[in-house]
Amino acid sequence: MWRFRLVPDNTRIQFMKGRIAGLVVSAVLSTLSLLAFFVWPGLNYGIDFKGGIIMEIRTPGPADFGKLRSTLEALHLDAVGLQQFGSPEDVMIRLGKQPGGDSAQQAAVTAVRAALDKDFPGTQVRRVDAVGGTVSAELFEKGLLALGLALGAMLIYIWFRFEWQFGVGAVATLVLDMTKIVGFYAAFQLQFNLTAVVAILTIMGYSINDKVVVYDRVRENLRLYKGMPLRELIDLSINETLNRTIATSMTVFLATLPLAVIGGEALRDFAIVLLVGIVVGTSSSIFIAAPILLFLGQRALRPGVAARAAVSEPAQ
Repeated sequence: MWRFRLVPDNTRIQFMKGRIAGLVVSAVLSTLSLLAFFVWPGLNYGIDFKGGIIMEIRTPGPADFGKLRSTLEALHLDAVGLQQFGSPEDVMIRLGKQPGGDSAQQAAVTAVRAALDKDFPGTQVRRVDAVGGTVSAELFEKGLLALGLALGAMLIYIWFRFEWQFGVGAVATLVLDMTKIVGFYAAFQLQFNLTAVVAILTIMGYSINDKVVVYDRVRENLRLYKGMPLRELIDLSINETLNRTIATSMTVFLATLPLAVIGGEALRDFAIVLLVGIVVGTSSSIFIAAPILLFLGQRALRPGVAARAAVSEPAQ
């Protein structure tokens, strides 16, 4: 029976020949990402993390954004932003954190409500989210804690399931993956909020799953091919799982793509980051996690074979 295969069976691609190039490219991208985060332009923190107000309103007819903007600017509030979502009558109003504490945030909401009642009679205020400085700082700390706990749990899981070289390789690769995702947020000034934390956690789960598949095949082949050098064995394992890896990645990518194209504001940013994370996580399983395992496990996993391979193989 004929079956469609994204990758031909019995491929023999020598991925480990490009191990140095893969690690160098990853290191450069992660360094640039850290510069984008710490130096310029930095993260564009959303209201969840820096405080502020979101109001969702529905006007009686199609929203007049020019008149809405003039009405709100007359209130002299900080960082007023307007955005249509859903139907032409639905508008999202974003206000930055107002100086003066939580009471100032409530005063701003009251002022906006009064202005809307005056200039746009019949307007419905459907949702108001006000996040103060104390709450936003607490949310940011809990978001970072969630990421840290996830990394720690994954390290423990991989460590117990495989040898320590696998655990270190997987978590080191995850850290490099996450720096690139954060750098993407900074470089393109996407809003970094609680949804961003969810996106990063989702990418972490997808990425570690892909690495476990490759590592599991490496572990099986370590028992099957006791005389094979680790470098050849890792290449064999990647080739054997390549069809599954690419098929899974393409399935998730194609399922997420419509959300990035036609999704609303929150879904669009989330989907775009997921698309980038799929590419980063899939490529890092081959070009980062596998080379790290090769460097860490060359002598520990293949002590006798490593010495023979070093003599018989030409330097790359």
